[in-house]
Amino acid sequence: MGIINLTDDSFYAASRTSGAAAAERAAQMLQEGAEILDLGACSTRPGSKAPSADMEWRRLEPALKAVREAFPEAQISIDTYRANVVERAFDTIGPFMVNDISAGHLDKDMLPLVGRLGLPYVAMHMRGTPETMQRYTNYEVDITRAVISYFKSFAREAEDYGIRDWILDPGFGFAKTIEQNYELLMNMDRLKEPGRRILVGVSRKSMIYKLLGITPEEALAPTQVLHFVAMEKGADILRVHDVAEAVRTAKLYSTMYTSSPGAANL
Repeated sequence: MGIINLTDDSFYAASRTSGAAAAERAAQMLQEGAEILDLGACSTRPGSKAPSADMEWRRLEPALKAVREAFPEAQISIDTYRANVVERAFDTIGPFMVNDISAGHLDKDMLPLVGRLGLPYVAMHMRGTPETMQRYTNYEVDITRAVISYFKSFAREAEDYGIRDWILDPGFGFAKTIEQNYELLMNMDRLKEPGRRILVGVSRKSMIYKLLGITPEEALAPTQVLHFVAMEKGADILRVHDVAEAVRTAKLYSTMYTSSPGAANL
């Protein structure tokens, strides 16, 4: 899943684009091997303040139209937690995947709408909002058990609203300390359920660059290390800024673990 940021304040500056230029970014990502294009017009980095829904749509609409016109068969995901943005996008391009950082908790209309439209849905673990979430890192149980409990509850909600095709995102970097992020990553196989895909978004995040004392711009190589670990722990989808490098990492993983008998023991 290639990240196409349509904001002017995303934490990784090189990922920012706008309007028709998004189609050029999409073309590069598809050429490099992206299977999903994730367009987002509302920054959700820690501490960020949300733009209005109208501002989010003004950023999203031209890029969405440009990408769909240029690549009518591409699988598009829209990174939003607002039901009215989903409804406008559906009226504009038809079906797509919804990537919701709040699993429906920031907009009560989201889950009923997704169920009614029959859209694939990414539900992510988070507490609070992007602006407040880092205040909510104290859990009554360990982080892995907290996330498991969260998704058991969400599964019941999804069933109630007729959402069958949903993907689990553990929410790395959202309402979690650096230590909790790594604890969750190493225990991520406990989140795996038959038929349920896991999406992992760790690309260039602060759990990497703050730990290593570097910048997001310097975090490409360690990101690939975590991508490899994530696949070992059950990740099905990697949400990434750098598609070519992630595709190479996935190929190495596939070669080591599936291509030849005993390869995983090398």
